[in-house]
Amino acid sequence: MFDAGLLSERTQPRAIGAAAVGAARRGCASTLAGLRQQGSAKIFLPGVPGDALEAVLLNTAGGITGGDRFRWSADAAAGARLVITTQAAERAYRAQDSELASVETRLEIAAGARIDWLPQETILFDRSALSRRIEVDMEPDATLVLAESVVLGRRAMGERVRSCRFSDQWRIRRGGRLVHADALRIWGETAGLAAPAALGGATAFASIVMVAPDVADRLDPVRRLLADAPGVEAGASAFDGCLVLRMLAEDGYALRPALLRLLTCLCGRPLPRVWSI
Repeated sequence: MFDAGLLSERTQPRAIGAAAVGAARRGCASTLAGLRQQGSAKIFLPGVPGDALEAVLLNTAGGITGGDRFRWSADAAAGARLVITTQAAERAYRAQDSELASVETRLEIAAGARIDWLPQETILFDRSALSRRIEVDMEPDATLVLAESVVLGRRAMGERVRSCRFSDQWRIRRGGRLVHADALRIWGETAGLAAPAALGGATAFASIVMVAPDVADRLDPVRRLLADAPGVEAGASAFDGCLVLRMLAEDGYALRPALLRLLTCLCGRPLPRVWSI
């Protein structure tokens, strides 16, 4: 039985959730192979037509704050395609100084399979605290599109993020070999992010990685799209089977159209409908 006396005055209710989804190839389509969910982490399956299984992640807690813990897992069996997105932008709210929210994601992609990880934006509010980690294990002939975008407050609402704690770690292994490692850390006052070597005054940014056997062929088309993206500073490079892109924009409103066009190009299909709602 719950004992309220065990909680200190500063302890707040915390959201905890874990969910996992698996896709398998059957005939010409990818179908559900497994689904588990608990706590505040839910997964919906819209059942859209096509060869891919689409999964929509939902945090029923309505956002993330210090002390919350979420774990997402997904796997695509041989030949399957799994498209994963979120119902809406995730929001990281103000946290107590001693607390840090945690979101962990693990993706496994078998031979000839593909996962498109396409969550909508993560919005960091003033004094938010979030640690995020993404781990991917994939076979050499598998395909991955991994995209994450971050917005520092909502500019249209007059919000300013003066300080926050945000850590983002990516690790991608292909055939057991580490092919991409990425780390971002924003800790404390954000005034220094205006420097040219940091965000240069931008309040919205995105990182995209595509890993695929033919990824080098996509570099020139991607660069042409980036050159025609008003209000966005961006760059792309390809190496060792990886295509890596960085995008900066004044705010999320300017970033989103460019992100939509770019992800549509990389995925070779329209983005999930929740992106246009």
